[in-house]
Amino acid sequence: MDLWERARAFAGEAAKRSQELSAEAAKRSSALVSETAKKSKEIFSETASKSREIAAEATKQADLLAGQIKHLASDLPVPSILPIPAIPPIPSAAAPEPDAEELERYGITDDLREFVKGMTISTFRDFPLQDEPEMSDVPTVSNVRQDLNQWQARHATLVLSAVKEISKFRYELCPRYMKERKFWRVYFLLVNSYIAPFEKKYFEELKVKEEEEKKDSQKEASQASQAATAEQKDTKAPSKTSASANPEHDLDVFLLGDLGSDDEGPDGGDDDLDDDFDKIDATSVSTS
Repeated sequence: MDLWERARAFAGEAAKRSQELSAEAAKRSSALVSETAKKSKEIFSETASKSREIAAEATKQADLLAGQIKHLASDLPVPSILPIPAIPPIPSAAAPEPDAEELERYGITDDLREFVKGMTISTFRDFPLQDEPEMSDVPTVSNVRQDLNQWQARHATLVLSAVKEISKFRYELCPRYMKERKFWRVYFLLVNSYIAPFEKKYFEELKVKEEEEKKDSQKEASQASQAATAEQKDTKAPSKTSASANPEHDLDVFLLGDLGSDDEGPDGGDDDLDDDFDKIDATSVSTS
């Protein structure tokens, strides 16, 4: 029992000592933290004070330097600076927007726009049209294949810029899901009832214009031929009248007679002259 009592007393003493050590450690730790915080605050305060002093010194030096520069600049002559000419704006490289008249001429109407809004990617992709062999030698200009006719090529160019749905469909479909040639074949088959009257009118007007130009060219050719013929006649006329227009020739004919007509006529005049000479000879003989 005595040993047990002694053990209990030792344990109690140890616990008490441990509590005292813990309290002492906590006290010292608190004092250390407080001292550290105090030191840190002093260091921070001293650092801030030094920073303010450095900033003030730097500001002072900057002001001094600025004053010296200003003083030196006031002594230098100020050169005259010519005004900078205004730079003209650079024209935009974007293509001009087509006007309403051209859109109407090529069939891009409000009805067509409304019809196109009802289309989807599947409208083109699932259209029952077989792919044809691709013609590699067909050129492509302005994102439109040139195997279309003149009106269709211009319509395709305008519809890509004026109807964003078609531009989007073409971008997503070509050439991943279909060839360029098939895309435009499907498109023109879908919108044929909307654009056919405009295409027909375009080619009728083109035919009339070509006929008028042909008539004008034929008329100009005829006028040029008539002018050339008249010029040739004017150049030949002086050569025919040059003989009668020469006054010296007319005077010779008047004085000497027309020798050519005497040579060509009969010789009766010479015979009469010979008879006169015979009569003179006969008279002379009879008198003697």
